[in-house]
Amino acid sequence: MRRLSDDLSDPEARPYFLWDEDVSLAEFKRRLRSADGETRLQTLAKLLREARDTDVWIFVTPQDVADSLPSLDRKLGRRQRFWSFLIEGWRRLGIVHG
Repeated sequence: MRRLSDDLSDPEARPYFLWDEDVSLAEFKRRLRSADGETRLQTLAKLLREARDTDVWIFVTPQDVADSLPSLDRKLGRRQRFWSFLIEGWRRLGIVHG
């Protein structure tokens, strides 16, 4: 099993936020780009729940999060309020739309 790493530039490293599964950064990115909508949503939800807020933007844009938020509502657990607050504020400021 790979050790957890905070080096988010090494494709073979296991990102710190994937503490519960042995998945490389490259595989995580493939899942995030998955054509299977449910796989992508599960992967995005894990990112939003487990990664540091500032690290999320390495993988997705604010608009990606805004577009997916309605489908992620029940998958975010205790982080749901944070992401809803952030995205709603950014909508009011015109940073994201829709």
